[in-house]
Amino acid sequence: MNLKDYLFKAKCLSAGILLSGAALAGTKTGPVKFIKEGVWRGVFTVSESQVPFNFELKGKDPQHAVFTLLNGTRRDDFHVELIGKDSIFVKMNTYDAALVAKIEDDGRLTGEYRSLVPNFRGNALPFTAEYGKGYRFVEPGKDVAPKADLTGKWELKLYSKEAVPASIAVLKQTGNKLTGVVMTVVGDSREIEGTVQGDEFALSGFTGPSPFIIKGKINEDGSLSGEQGFGIYKNIKFDATKNNVADLPDPYKLTFLKEGYKKLDFTFPDLKGNSVSLSDDKYKGKVVIVEIIGTWCPNCTDQTVFLSPWFNKNKKRGVEAIAIGFEQKDSLEYAKYTLGKLRDKYDIKYDILFGGLADKKLVAQKLPALNKFIAFPTTIIIDRKGEVREIYTGYTGTVTGKYYDDYEKKFNKVLDELLAEPEPTAALKTTETSNTIKGK
Repeated sequence: MNLKDYLFKAKCLSAGILLSGAALAGTKTGPVKFIKEGVWRGVFTVSESQVPFNFELKGKDPQHAVFTLLNGTRRDDFHVELIGKDSIFVKMNTYDAALVAKIEDDGRLTGEYRSLVPNFRGNALPFTAEYGKGYRFVEPGKDVAPKADLTGKWELKLYSKEAVPASIAVLKQTGNKLTGVVMTVVGDSREIEGTVQGDEFALSGFTGPSPFIIKGKINEDGSLSGEQGFGIYKNIKFDATKNNVADLPDPYKLTFLKEGYKKLDFTFPDLKGNSVSLSDDKYKGKVVIVEIIGTWCPNCTDQTVFLSPWFNKNKKRGVEAIAIGFEQKDSLEYAKYTLGKLRDKYDIKYDILFGGLADKKLVAQKLPALNKFIAFPTTIIIDRKGEVREIYTGYTGTVTGKYYDDYEKKFNKVLDELLAEPEPTAALKTTETSNTIKGK
């Protein structure tokens, strides 16, 4: 256990943060409690809404336990630690948040989803969980026949005082069961799961970052009206119409270099505090992939899951990669912890740098060659001459199907083409040799 986690747990023990008001430490006597193996149903309370989620526990004790969040076909595994005699601590892997809960006498869990970011004053989300309940929204035997089949692509119109990106939902319905994903130019919701009951629908997702819910009604004309909820952050109302040819703006055309720029330049510290620049000898003559990420960002994690094994397989071909992390606290020491966790979990062999606080305006200031900065993550591909050749805004994960397949296909095509180009020094030597033969 690292010092940061230890101190947080100690704070939990002393402050009694659970809404139940019970101390986490338990008593000095009596048997140690642990949660039962099997499927569970949890419910977050977000404002006046309830956001259900499902998880499974395997292992009869903390040393062997695996806590798995279930979302459609997606599985996310986490480690469980016992605090005192009757409480658990589930760190959300590379996300600086945790589920902290007391095991009640009747076997239920009562607790909170809480940010672990130092001095972060965001609201915690209380939750309860019951053993043996595998349903999400509606108990078995209580389904109501759906009034429509929502399978297909839906174009969402969002209502917000702030600018919000265009959204598309891709849904699949089988009977009452509904699964799918919501996509925007900045990323996707990951897989969400839910139900259609009469003229109402609801889907939710919880994979480690703050939970997500989308719910609403099926209107008489077949359109949808509803609301999206983003955990401890915000709710946005929407209308939606089915449009199987709807599409998002081209992610390769949203972010680009300002007029007069061909190259990108920056200097940031790595996790040892050493300054690293794109102009360093290490990158000269190489194809370089620059990723702008944050460990708090689920789409950044998904992009890392794609890039890290790709890089490890292809690094001998003349390619380098750099991840620039912008974190929830403007502290290199904090970034060493968060970005170090990301590096270790996903076997990252390329350089990881710390860019500063996670703020889009700040990113734009620190990378002034960009016309603007829209999304974490953003992928910048640089050729052997050091010139920017492609910029991809956001990331579409495997759940998006064709969108992911198209991304992977184009990514590999672009990299293959750039890696096939000669190194500038090699091209220069070829020219010099040719000129010598010709007597020039």
